[in-house]
Parts: sequence; C-alpha cells; structure tokens
Amino acid sequence: MTLDPGVWGVLATPLTEDGSAVDTESLARQVRHYESIGATGLTVLGVFGEAARLTPAERRTVVDTVVASGELPLVVGVSALGLEDVYAEAANVLPVAGSRLAGLMVQVNSSDPEALSKHLNAVAERTECPLVVQDYPVISGVPIATADLVTAVRAVSSVVAVKSESSPSPPAVAELAAGLDVPIFGGLGGTCLLDELAVGAAGAMTGFSVPEGLLACVGAFRDGGFEAARAVWRDYLPLVNFEFQAGIALGLRKRSLVLRGLIAYDAVRPPAAVPPESMFRLLEEHLRRTPAAL
Repeated sequence: MTLDPGVWGVLATPLTEDGSAVDTESLARQVRHYESIGATGLTVLGVFGEAARLTPAERRTVVDTVVASGELPLVVGVSALGLEDVYAEAANVLPVAGSRLAGLMVQVNSSDPEALSKHLNAVAERTECPLVVQDYPVISGVPIATADLVTAVRAVSSVVAVKSESSPSPPAVAELAAGLDVPIFGGLGGTCLLDELAVGAAGAMTGFSVPEGLLACVGAFRDGGFEAARAVWRDYLPLVNFEFQAGIALGLRKRSLVLRGLIAYDAVRPPAAVPPESMFRLLEEHLRRTPAAL
C-alpha cells in the first residue's frame, strides 16, 4: 500500500486571538474547505501546523477536530527524533486518528542509512503504522545524502511515501523517484512544484494558503504535461514566492487564510514571527491577483 498521488494539504493550526489555545472552529472550516476543493488527503501536525509548539493535549485536540470535521485520509506528523519520544507522540494521537490514518510522518533522524532504517523499522513495529518519511534538514537538523535515503527506505517495508524537502528539491526528488517504489511528494510551500512533478513527484504535500493552485497545477500536469502545468502554475508563483519568506512565512500564510475567511485569527507561536504591516499590505495585493484566492 502507498499514498495516493495528488495534493495532501498540510493544515495550519489556527489559534485563538491571543495564541493561547487551538481555535477548533477555524480548524474545522479549513478541513471542510480542503474537502470541497478536491484534496486527496490532509496532513496534520506538520511544520505548518506548528506541531512542535503544541502541547500533547493540543495535538490530540487537533487530530480529534480534523477527524470529526471530514472524511479525507490523514497523514499525522511526529516532531520528535528519538524512538521513545516518537512513540510517545504517536501514542497520544493514534487512538484519535483511528481508521482515518494513512501514514505516520516521521523525520529523518540520522545521516547513516543503516541507523535510519533501523529507527524506522522500530517505529513501524512499535506503532504498527504505515510510515511517511520526511526529509527536511532545515527543521530536523539532520542532513542525509539522497542516495543514503534511498538505501534506508528500501530496507523499510512499512514506508508508504517520502516527503522530500531537502533543498534543492528537484534533484533530490528525481533521485528518490528513480530509486524507490513509493510515491515522492514535494513540499517547501510549492516553490519547486512544477519541476518536482517534471522529475517524477506524485504530487504536493505542503501548506500553501491557496491550495486550489496546487490542485490546478497537479491536475494540469496529469492531463497535459509540463506545458499545461506551467501555464496554470505561473499565476500562483508570485504568491508562492512571497509567502515563503524565512522567519515570517507562517505569519504570512496565516494572514492569507484570515483574508480568505478560512480561519479567524493569524496568531503564531514563537519562534515564528509576526510580519511587519508593510508585508500585510503587499500580501493583499498578491491575493487580489491570484486565481481563486479572494
């Protein structure tokens, strides 16, 4: 079994105005929106969902709310790197995810392929879950050569997909797609989506605030190839590029979701920063010019 190709939307975790609690009504609204536009599935407790800044109780609330708000299959993220911590995070939310779980997303935790495959097999054995392997060294702090990642994943029968976010991502996606029999999904806000598709990606798993664009690009590539996807995607690229600014990316995307009526507040938790007001004005200009945004 592997993950279905397409767009797996990464959910933001909406917070109350003061940032002190999860805004479950806004979260449910996001879920319904993704279902209405035809997403393949949803990813919860990812980097875009500020999972590392949530308490165990809040993580459970997030998964519980998502499960209660729709029917799409779920990839549930784990932030920890060590086996016992990974298992503790998973054990907290897996009973809530239940049969909706399509994969437990686990971080690359070692540059050594033998150590990584041993870790992943242990996680799979302890949790009895299919795994999505996320390679995101900027967040995990653990780089791995793509060839070594291929070697590690080949030794783990429970892996159902790889989420490749090691920059530059197109060469990594190309090597992973050529070397593995599981689907490879791009992330990084969609910044390299077109090129990732061109070299073998199965779709996108990212938190761009206008996922209609991700769906349009992936659908156009499936039906008409590179030229068709390029023609569609270029209308979204200015916003993709604008939102993917280091340090303030999450704040910009959350403000986008507020302006789109999908969440009530744009509160973020440190270390994410609140963008300056000048960026909010520019964001509105980008949104006005982005198809399906407003």
